[in-house]
Amino acid sequence: MNTFDDRYKVYDWTNWLNLHWIINPGVAIVELVAGRRVPKVQLEDQESDEPRIARSYVPCPHCGERHPQATWSSTNGTASKNWFGLYCPECGEIIPCLINATTLLLLAVTFPIWGWFKSSLKQRWLERQPERYQNLDLSIAKDFAADYPWIKSGLSFAFFMYIIMTLLFPLVMGEALTWTNALIGVPIWVVAGLAYGYFMKRYFNKRVSAQK
Repeated sequence: MNTFDDRYKVYDWTNWLNLHWIINPGVAIVELVAGRRVPKVQLEDQESDEPRIARSYVPCPHCGERHPQATWSSTNGTASKNWFGLYCPECGEIIPCLINATTLLLLAVTFPIWGWFKSSLKQRWLERQPERYQNLDLSIAKDFAADYPWIKSGLSFAFFMYIIMTLLFPLVMGEALTWTNALIGVPIWVVAGLAYGYFMKRYFNKRVSAQK
């Protein structure tokens, strides 16, 4: 049930970008290794004409605070290491996040190994969070949108997906890896990566006036 002001557009798991996060097997590496997470609920201010990334917020269901998306960013050093969810610097609780289907499967299979240490790991993680959120720079969103390095981001995405989908995935599925497939995958993922980077630049910079 939507309990937010009408000025906010609410994004949940039904949003296509969030569905991609849940379904794409490659995201499991991002979640498990880097600890990057996506909140279950995101808000977009429809009355502000700032770039989309500067008018996007993450609500905390515990204290009600609406945090600017820049709270969790690479510039602030908070985009990663969020294995247990997004830490709320206002109340100290954990903001629930989506979880990738492959991540969930891997965690379920390996639970007998890490399950014994879950509580202690989570407690140590929580103890380290307050320090990470000191001196946040929440003014970076507009500059990030304007100067978003879409080529670098796109090629990084292409490299990551090439390794996962072209080299590793066939091996996991028991298929033979050939030089032909490996070489063909290079231009395909470069083009796909650049398209992704350009799309994200346009997405982050989208303004409400441009939607009307």
